[in-house]
Amino acid sequence: MSHGHHCHGGCDHSHDDIGDPAVSYGLYQKIDLERVQCFNEHEEGAGQRVFKPWDERLDVTKFVESDVDEELLFYIPFTGSVKLKGLVILGGEEGQHPRELRLFKNRQPQGFDQLGGEPEQVLAVSRDDSGTLEYPIKASRFNGVTSLVIHIPGNYGDDTTIVYYIGLRGDFTKVHRHEVTIATYEASPNPSDHKTENFKTVREFVS
Repeated sequence: MSHGHHCHGGCDHSHDDIGDPAVSYGLYQKIDLERVQCFNEHEEGAGQRVFKPWDERLDVTKFVESDVDEELLFYIPFTGSVKLKGLVILGGEEGQHPRELRLFKNRQPQGFDQLGGEPEQVLAVSRDDSGTLEYPIKASRFNGVTSLVIHIPGNYGDDTTIVYYIGLRGDFTKVHRHEVTIATYEASPNPSDHKTENFKTVREFVS
């Protein structure tokens, strides 16, 4: 059962039981991690570290920080086809936390200047110290996703942006030569088998 409440930032949240988040947010296993790119990262390869298991999301030793300004741009290729349904992001403290996410489907930019056109979805991001604030994705726009681009255009006032964790929830389809296997990273586990956490969902879309 879910219920909404009014947060300080004016967003309408609800507490939805998505089952065991460690299972629901297992899509990191379906990311082609070696091909992940992060533009404007201060340390080369650091952007790959934020895609990690749910129970490691609060590990602040693995993070990416922007370099010359507050912008970050992630290119995230999958090993199959994804229907994206939810996203969690855990950012830096105070002003270093991302303020907005711009999501693009099936593009492979080689820099910020190649982000032409409108994003499929824009999300206003609230500061979240626990990494339990989920942003619902418009699944109708993010079906058949083979790669995802996440653009972070700014933060809450600092010179650089820090991201500790990006979690993705949805359905994964791997096409084999003779068959199709569908893995669903959803709320399917038996609640008695897994300890679940309070999970908040942002219900308002920006676009």
